[in-house]
Amino acid sequence: MQALEIEDAQLEEKFVIGSGRGGQKLQKTASCVYLKHIPTGIVVKCQAERSRQSNRYFARRRLCEKLEAQRNLKQTKEKQQADKIRRQKKRRSRRSKQKMLDDKHHQSTVKKRRRKPETE
Repeated sequence: MQALEIEDAQLEEKFVIGSGRGGQKLQKTASCVYLKHIPTGIVVKCQAERSRQSNRYFARRRLCEKLEAQRNLKQTKEKQQADKIRRQKKRRSRRSKQKMLDDKHHQSTVKKRRRKPETE
């Protein structure tokens, strides 16, 4: 959390009653952790363990993973855009250009053969 500069003041934490398998004990105690990062609005709900303390730890860990993934996604999108522009501006090699032109010529001859025969 320190590396991502997340403070406890930025987090909204609630303890809610869990759901799913686990029996009566699970449905009586509020051991499920609901964590919300206020600046980004990312929400994490964790019910991995029966204890509240370990669920708090796992919820914070999952929140950090989500925030890091979101930051990396933004960086990768910018990198992909730059790579796309670089590829568009890059000149084709002679061999690939010749191959492309040969394919076009082949396609045009195939289309010419499909036409009806001309009568004079």
